[in-house]
Amino acid sequence: MTGRAKRKLRSVQDSDTGNGEKKKSRTNEAKDVPMSGVGPQQRDEIMRLYNLQMPEDLYHFWDFCKELSPDNPCGALMDTLGLQLVGPFDILAGAHKNSKNPQPNFHLHWRYFYDPPEFQTILQGSEDSQHHMGYYRDTPEKLPAFVGENEAKKGCAIKQMGDNVFAAVYLYLLRKRKQQSGKSEREEALEDLEAKLKDKAETLGLCLGRKTKEITERDRKVVTKTFHGAGIVVPVDKNGVGYRELPETDDCLKTIFKSIADAPNDEERVKAFAPLQEMVTFVQFANDECDYGMGYELGIDLFCYGSHYFHKVIKQVLPMAYTLLKRNLFGEIIEAHISSRSRDNLDQLSGH
Repeated sequence: MTGRAKRKLRSVQDSDTGNGEKKKSRTNEAKDVPMSGVGPQQRDEIMRLYNLQMPEDLYHFWDFCKELSPDNPCGALMDTLGLQLVGPFDILAGAHKNSKNPQPNFHLHWRYFYDPPEFQTILQGSEDSQHHMGYYRDTPEKLPAFVGENEAKKGCAIKQMGDNVFAAVYLYLLRKRKQQSGKSEREEALEDLEAKLKDKAETLGLCLGRKTKEITERDRKVVTKTFHGAGIVVPVDKNGVGYRELPETDDCLKTIFKSIADAPNDEERVKAFAPLQEMVTFVQFANDECDYGMGYELGIDLFCYGSHYFHKVIKQVLPMAYTLLKRNLFGEIIEAHISSRSRDNLDQLSGH
């Protein structure tokens, strides 16, 4: 590293307002979707347990799955797609009332190894790859920016799957259909589900595309992709204040992280930590100058790398970044996750 990193200047047209929103943007506003049949009591219960507002498409999808399988809405997609409704759907199903765990933490409920605080699991897929889908929020108080998917056994990558759960399931279904060969009973079931999904989404005015206008607008606000690829958004003013690039490329960061994680002994590991400690110092300078995005990026990249050797540094930089960005709930989530980060036993209701 040759010196402190520089701010990445952005044009006035692309600059954000003080709260991180692009001027005149409607990206995170509630869409004109009619209200579902889910009552206020269940909505309040989800809000109480998650401290996150759910988009209306979640409640409509619950109604949709109740129509498909009145006796077991959470398992309505298992036979056709191998998807189980989890997370907030467990609350709608009342599963939390029969929890074997006396004090479940819903922020850790189906939180997979590489899920950053911005990600909230709502659908569970293959156990072999730990495939799952969830809402991705840039800030805790806003509605999700998109639905993403991850396969935790394969790594940290988060792939965009539209801006609502109907789109995510539809895109997943299309992928499944491509894997089918010939006309079979399963193919007919997929065709039937596809027709029902399209009909319901059309009735509700929901887009089934992977990229919507809102997602494209959000992508323009992304200051850096980070290791997981979904990107992070921070408020940046017309002078570029808000985000400062790390002094290393992603490839160089991974090399530094690898030398630490794979060090043959503690003595070598301490030596390998030197470049990272220097970056932490740069983050402190950046925070002093209101470039909060730098520590945010470093913390997320360390988290995505996945080594327990970085947990102490993550706790040092990431909760602070969330506090400075006024995203305190995300800070609470990362602290809880790091304290009990696991690749298994993710169901907070099972009493493991």
